[in-house]
Amino acid sequence: MGDDRKIKGAVDRINNLPDVILQHILCFVPTTKVAISTSLLSRRWRHLWCEVPSISLDVDTLTAASVNETLTRYTAPMTKSFHLILENITENIPYIDRLIKFAMSHNFENLSLDLCSSYEEFKLPDFFYSSDSFKQLKIYSHKIVPYCTVSWTSLQKLSLRFCRLSDESMSKIISGCPVLENLTLYDCYKLKVLDLSKSLRLRTLLVHRNMGAEGPRQIVAPHIHCLRLLHSQSSCTLVDVASLTEAKLDICYALSNPNFKFKAEPLQVMVLKNLEKLQNAEKLTFGGNFVKILSLAEICGVPFPILKVKSLTLDTVICKYVIPGIERLLQNSPDLEKLIVRGKIYNSMPGEHLDQYLKLKSLSPDQCWKSKDGFSWNKSRLNVQPKHVTSFMELVLKNTEKLDKIVVLLDERYLTFKIEYVIPTLPHNSNVTIVLSSTNKPMASEEW
Repeated sequence: MGDDRKIKGAVDRINNLPDVILQHILCFVPTTKVAISTSLLSRRWRHLWCEVPSISLDVDTLTAASVNETLTRYTAPMTKSFHLILENITENIPYIDRLIKFAMSHNFENLSLDLCSSYEEFKLPDFFYSSDSFKQLKIYSHKIVPYCTVSWTSLQKLSLRFCRLSDESMSKIISGCPVLENLTLYDCYKLKVLDLSKSLRLRTLLVHRNMGAEGPRQIVAPHIHCLRLLHSQSSCTLVDVASLTEAKLDICYALSNPNFKFKAEPLQVMVLKNLEKLQNAEKLTFGGNFVKILSLAEICGVPFPILKVKSLTLDTVICKYVIPGIERLLQNSPDLEKLIVRGKIYNSMPGEHLDQYLKLKSLSPDQCWKSKDGFSWNKSRLNVQPKHVTSFMELVLKNTEKLDKIVVLLDERYLTFKIEYVIPTLPHNSNVTIVLSSTNKPMASEEW
């Protein structure tokens, strides 16, 4: 009886909330279909969903009649977001156009279109490219080709995923977004030169390019302050990022591709060119694969630029394949104040590929990966020992002058020792704070 009273009391408290609060709560359910199901709770809830400021329709799981009824009953005076999911496009293009027109006629600020279909005849309607209500727009579609003028005059944040975009199409889109501040391109094909020189308000650019994506190959973005770039082995060079203050870079590595060939020398050229463009950035993050290529460049005697970075984050495990690159980065960062090493690993480049390249250069991998003082580093995350952590700390302190904080996060899933065993062996420096901790969470692709 006591439990029943508690449940009834909780339900009563929820029912006593104002409509606007309940509708705000319904914004967070996965789809509008789920929100509609709450109408069965009581008479009070019967029409609540009709004025929820957000709609999410997974059309593939709904009948046309139920979708039409949902849109007919929708009467929200204030609209926020509209999310349309539809993969089975086939030849039902007029129906899709009506759904998009509904979203535009209701002046939704945030529009998300998941239209991932290989149906070649489908294209977004011309009227879609003209709106003064969009502030955020996400498009997941294989084909986005504006044949008309683009006019998204209020758009601040644009995300394009798996879109086949030519340089001309991208130029049209950018020209039609005068107040764009944030741009994300996720595996967008065909794009060769991403020219953002006319996007005067653009501040953040994220480019994610896996092994199958071809573009962009060049990035011209003189006004951005923040860059996140994950690219494949294919060349992707930074031409102009003069205003950059923060950047995060890594290389996507396809281990599952049977035709994959490791292109060590072109990667070194590209990585060093891009590093040179980051000279004035004060906050930098490099992934493990990026650092491994820097290590190859250091071993091969390629000169590094001097950096003005003050905060450096390295998403890599401590192992012999990253030590030369890290050591040179530290030596060439005279203003460095904070170093963070996160022992996470994502899509890691096998050390064997680096060894094979060194052998082709008639170099001994065993000798190349040894420290200058003769210390032998561990090969992978599986055999890191307390002595490696201690030696890493000593290496950092030896190669920095202004550093005041080191944070090292180890992946405890692969540790054979407890963190507290390492602490007494760490070097002591009254001017530098050392933080050593661990995590058991793997690095996800979304972090890039």
